[in-house]
Amino acid sequence: MNKVLINLYIPAIEKEYDVWIPINKKIYNIIILLIKGIKDENFNPQNMPLLYNKSTGECYDINLSVQETDIKNATEIILI
Repeated sequence: MNKVLINLYIPAIEKEYDVWIPINKKIYNIIILLIKGIKDENFNPQNMPLLYNKSTGECYDINLSVQETDIKNATEIILI
């Protein structure tokens, strides 16, 4: 399978989403896709947000692909 289903939480707008993300893309590109996909007028980040693992607090390296991280189906991720 070339995608994983994550649970994405965005504290800035206090919303949660279940999102399919491709495993062959870099985290940097995933963040851009997530920002474009969020249709909320209160969410307009001025700086590039980062992805964090909700369980461990680990910040994901934007230069790694999803498959190079511990992100798997049902991983809870925070976009800050």
